[in-house]
Amino acid sequence: MLIGVIRETHPGETRVAATPATVRQLLGLGYEVVVEAGAGALSSFADEAYVEAGARVGSAAEAWGAEVVFGVNGPTIAEVDRLRPGTTVAGLLAPAQSPELLAALAAHGVTALAMDAVPRISRAQSLDVLSSMANIAGYRAVIEAAHHFGRFFTGQVTAAGKVPPAKVLVAGAGVAGLAAIGAASSLGAIVRATDPRPEVADQVKSLGGEYLPVVVPAEEQQVSSDGYAKATSQAYDAAAARLYSDQAADVDIVITTALIPGRPAPRLVTAADVAAMRSGSVVVDMAAAQGGNVEGSVAGQVVTTPGGVTIIGYTDLAGRLPAQASQLYGTNLVNLMKLLTPGKDGVLVLDFEDVVQRGLTVTHAGPDGGEVLWPPPPVQVSAAPATAVTPVEAKPAKPSMSAATKLGLVVAGLVIFFFVNATAPDPIPQHFTVLMLSIVIGYYVIGKVAHALHTPLMSVTNAISGVIVVGALLQVGHDNHAIQALAGVAILLASINVFGGFAVTRRMLAMFGSSTTAKGN
Repeated sequence: MLIGVIRETHPGETRVAATPATVRQLLGLGYEVVVEAGAGALSSFADEAYVEAGARVGSAAEAWGAEVVFGVNGPTIAEVDRLRPGTTVAGLLAPAQSPELLAALAAHGVTALAMDAVPRISRAQSLDVLSSMANIAGYRAVIEAAHHFGRFFTGQVTAAGKVPPAKVLVAGAGVAGLAAIGAASSLGAIVRATDPRPEVADQVKSLGGEYLPVVVPAEEQQVSSDGYAKATSQAYDAAAARLYSDQAADVDIVITTALIPGRPAPRLVTAADVAAMRSGSVVVDMAAAQGGNVEGSVAGQVVTTPGGVTIIGYTDLAGRLPAQASQLYGTNLVNLMKLLTPGKDGVLVLDFEDVVQRGLTVTHAGPDGGEVLWPPPPVQVSAAPATAVTPVEAKPAKPSMSAATKLGLVVAGLVIFFFVNATAPDPIPQHFTVLMLSIVIGYYVIGKVAHALHTPLMSVTNAISGVIVVGALLQVGHDNHAIQALAGVAILLASINVFGGFAVTRRMLAMFGSSTTAKGN
């Protein structure tokens, strides 16, 4: 079968549905590939690169007339006629917002695969275009914010004075939000994040952010059954509004990422919140295309309020990194074709018994004509309830040593100590005294050290082997060759022990240092 990669016609679109690297993978599945001339130009992929990868560069008619058509954005209603009946088209179709397009595709006998309708289940993650693009968009949102902010993100102490770190609030800890948290944290900012799902707190912390919970009753907390965000309750919205108002007056940058599939974006930040921000602050509304999370944002534009706050409403954040976005999108499509090509023979096979394939198929061209298959049957992805754990009978605790027993052992030890010192010939008493003192000191020193530090502590004590090195050095000049050989071996082994111990210690302490630094950020 022939796959056609079309040149995007959507205004401002810089991405392409296949790169030279993904073309090679498609060829490996048995397909032929034709790329419309200039399709990858805005992503810095020349036609010659596609030819070298094994594709054929052709006209728009050839690409649109292929048996399988790849695009980033779905076709417009006017472009549906460019597709042949029976064609399979894959792209971002926004099926919940495009009922007319779905009807036109079905009427034309086209099978449409919506890459933005992939079920949020584990085995479909490699196809999840929304996650791929959200990851890029979250990163780019921080870059755009830094560009307009005009100051350092990280705190610095310079000869000209102290520079405080920027404070960033991220609303929503999904894929885009987590990418924004990681990028802002790596730049040195103080990052805070909030999300209706309390289980994301650990993910926020792992990226160097501080999770700000919206305190509501347990029954008001959000639990998603399909992997997508849900509408929040009125109680949650009221509590969240207070949190946003408090944070807006304190932070320098706000990045909002809240989206609900099939519905306008929820309003999180009001005009009063924006007015409370300091002059020079920046707001990035990543939901501007769906109506916006921020009052006053304009889709595709940058607005500056009378109070000097910049509101960024770019709708093409992923497209602002076109080469990277195209590579990830193209890889998602390759993973789709791997799923749809079980024989790796270049023949596309749809299996509606598979919830992934059924979920992303929004129209289907059958022998009796096309039909609209949206919305798909719900896919339950919530975790299964934990099975009951059979309690294990606890082992009886060891009885603690009584004070009398401890006193008796101490007295016995002292008696033995004085007996040895009184009766043993020299130099045994001196050596025995050193041994006993070492045991006592070692017991109290090791007992006060945290378990996590036992490894570096014990590796440092390997330096005691330095005594062996000194002794071996004194013997290496002996006239007896056997003694010289043994002394040489002792020097080698003891040196490995010494230097190896310090190497292990250095690595362990570096791990603790990295952990402490991450927490400090």
